[in-house]
Amino acid sequence: MGGFTAAPVRDVRTFDADRILAEVPGRPEAIVVPGHTGGSTAYLFAEYGVLFTGDAVVTADGLTGRTGPTLVNRGFTQDSASARVSLDRLAQVPASLVLTGHGEPFTGSPRAAVDQARLAGQS
Repeated sequence: MGGFTAAPVRDVRTFDADRILAEVPGRPEAIVVPGHTGGSTAYLFAEYGVLFTGDAVVTADGLTGRTGPTLVNRGFTQDSASARVSLDRLAQVPASLVLTGHGEPFTGSPRAAVDQARLAGQS
């Protein structure tokens, strides 16, 4: 038995391409960024200039203690090559605040976060 015991999600709606989620408050744009997982998706709230990257880019590496934009450790990434390609997509997003799945908010453009993540490499 694992340590995670959450109730399953019962009402699931899927999508397979980038699109505006008009039914969601704030109308985020879903941006498919496979790599960490096959279904990884970032969400842009354009009205606020905020991009949620999930684990496509993180600002804290729980294994090494490193802070600042980086990719999730290879051992926790389904497809490292796809994760690096997804960085190209994120770099094009117009936002001024990047919120990641792990770590502190990154104040700056997604391009700046991606550039730093590429320099940091992947552990």
